[in-house]
Amino acid sequence: MTASLPEATELLKARLARVPELPILEKRNWLIHLYYIRKDYDLCKIAIKEQLQETHGMCEYAVYVQALIFRLEGKINESLELFQTCAILKPRSADNLKQVARSLFLLGKHKAAIEVYNDAAQHNQKDWEICHNLGVCYMQLKYFNKAKDQLNNALQLNRHDLTYMMLGKIHLLEGNKDEAIEVYKKAVEFSPENTELLTTLGLLYLEREDYQKAFEHLGNALTYDPSNYKAILAAGSMMQTHGDFDVALTKYRVVACAVPESPPLWNNIGMCFFGKKKYVAAISCLKRANYLAPFDWKILYNLGLVHLTMQQYASAFHFIGAAVHLQPKLAELYMLLAVALTNLEDAENAKIAYQKASALDTCNPLINLNYATFLYNRGDKKEAILQYYEMKKKVHALKENTLECDPEMVEVAQRLGAALQLGEVAVWTKPTKDSKSKPRGTTSRKSSNAQPLGSNQALGQAMSSAAGYAKTMIPGSGNSTQVAKAPSFPLEPKPNSESGHEEAITPAEEQEQSDPSQATEGGKDS
Repeated sequence: MTASLPEATELLKARLARVPELPILEKRNWLIHLYYIRKDYDLCKIAIKEQLQETHGMCEYAVYVQALIFRLEGKINESLELFQTCAILKPRSADNLKQVARSLFLLGKHKAAIEVYNDAAQHNQKDWEICHNLGVCYMQLKYFNKAKDQLNNALQLNRHDLTYMMLGKIHLLEGNKDEAIEVYKKAVEFSPENTELLTTLGLLYLEREDYQKAFEHLGNALTYDPSNYKAILAAGSMMQTHGDFDVALTKYRVVACAVPESPPLWNNIGMCFFGKKKYVAAISCLKRANYLAPFDWKILYNLGLVHLTMQQYASAFHFIGAAVHLQPKLAELYMLLAVALTNLEDAENAKIAYQKASALDTCNPLINLNYATFLYNRGDKKEAILQYYEMKKKVHALKENTLECDPEMVEVAQRLGAALQLGEVAVWTKPTKDSKSKPRGTTSRKSSNAQPLGSNQALGQAMSSAAGYAKTMIPGSGNSTQVAKAPSFPLEPKPNSESGHEEAITPAEEQEQSDPSQATEGGKDS
């Protein structure tokens, strides 16, 4: 018995020696996964390299993780090639196809991404992520109806905050703010502690001038995240809208610690100083905002406004002209440009600017009043009368919409009517002190004995501004305008008559600007 044991052991060893060692393709997958989730990418790459050498490039998981690392490093093309290799190694995997489509999306190849997502959907028809990403791709291509269908399908499969945000963004891009609000309300019901949803909904209510609900949602956002600078900036902008400049500046001081390089922040700070009549400080802050965002027309508008107030007409012309190039369909910009040109003694071009403003505008009586005053001072009484009657039509329309007119505008209009010997018609009513809509006109502050009626110097001094009747100019909307409403982006509250264009962040914005992004008006809020 003792002799037979060594013989059996030797026989077993001989048999084991004859069995070939077959490579296990996944034997290092656990190690690769461990390094990846620890974000130790250097060691992860080493483990992947060893694994691929042993398996001759046939280990799908190693290739997959290598592609993820390349994407994190910004090597999107290399990542796409590796994900395509994974799809070849495992052609029925919906995950591999989703990653291929994601890489195509990041490269801006949205149509190709849609094709791959559709292929992935054939392998897994109940994947909410596929429907969501298809919706985002369609949104990038501006196929909004298809995008909404896909996002609604995604919500039926599985509700997610991000899907609600994308769906709300599409409604905003279409200009359907009421639909967007309903979507964000459902999102807040589903995820009541999501500060981004609360902030966006609060800003939408702010644009609708529903201040109670705006305060409620912004307050909830700050309850869950006291350092949420977007909500703080929005709350400060709301206070600025109501003329509480010191309180607004206190809020902005908190925001400055979090985002010191924010153009909307410095724009709003500048317009707070403008409201406090500290014009040099206002220009300093607005110049900083302009340095940070040189193509933001609202900041340029405000700079032109402040320079007009300080009677620096050449500088005002410079900034307003730049704003006109960026926002060529905003009538108020042409009116301010005309005021600057008038004070620069370029009456011919001033008249052209007034004509352009009048052609673009449908509801702002300030433009016609300033144009009529300009024509009266130039001696063209007949044209001035036509503009005066056009102004009165717009005033009637405003009164039907329960909007009040600025007292300065009423005063100048009455005096202009008397000067034109029209015989005043009772279209004016004294606005109440607590009127919610207090548009400021580019009208005169002067003694009637000192200078001509509505002289353009006085117009320049009184620029607190056309933005009281701020318009929503949506690209492609032609001449349609809305009185006293903010621009079409959600994340910026509406200013007051003296606060200029305040900025309450833009949407933002999705860091992908196909996602929204984004402005309110007064001076102008960006």
